[in-house]
Amino acid sequence: MLIGTATRVHSPSCEKRTDSFNWRVRLTRREPSHRTLGNGRKPLCAPPWGGEVLEKAKSQIGVLKELFSRLAEIVRECPGQYYRYHGDWKSETQTVVSLLAFMHWLETGSLLMHSEAEDKLGLNNSEFSLDIEDYLVGICFMSNELPRYVVNQVTAGDYDCPRKVLKFLTDLHAAFRMLNLRNDFLRKKFDGMKYDLKRVEEVHYDVKIRGLAANGEPNLNEGIQEQT
Repeated sequence: MLIGTATRVHSPSCEKRTDSFNWRVRLTRREPSHRTLGNGRKPLCAPPWGGEVLEKAKSQIGVLKELFSRLAEIVRECPGQYYRYHGDWKSETQTVVSLLAFMHWLETGSLLMHSEAEDKLGLNNSEFSLDIEDYLVGICFMSNELPRYVVNQVTAGDYDCPRKVLKFLTDLHAAFRMLNLRNDFLRKKFDGMKYDLKRVEEVHYDVKIRGLAANGEPNLNEGIQEQT
């Protein structure tokens, strides 16, 4: 019964709305522009896409919240079965978390916390919450996108963006190093984060060598350390 109902929840129309959200957020990494957000604030790194696109992406969060609410209603019909069927939606959840985290970083320059992600998706209840591993994997997915974003930014003429992203990724990588991760998918995604950090670091130094970097250097003493 749960699987059949879950299939209806993930109907083509629902998938189309979710894909629309994914498309709008991913578009923010590609389109050159230097416009402000709807609230008048300038996005971090003067993104190459325009605040209008980000506002359109944010407007789709309500759609995702509705879909997760419907899924939660299904799960409540089978108490104690959350993790039995969790695999049916965890991949989509991880992707959504990565996109929300990317938008949050663009606006604030800070990491989207687990509780904040739950609030955005309406998953802050005991019966249907945001699995902590899904959150962490989503953050790793976000990290994978930042090197490409930095290259796009430099191409658009924002030479200070690599410095900001490098500082953020350095702190994020250091925070993940404090976790005692098992040798599983999450650990593999975290291991890949150091390559994201290295790619951004290379862009930052390339910009710096060419004399294009803005003032204000991040603390790079932590560097990139190999896991033992």
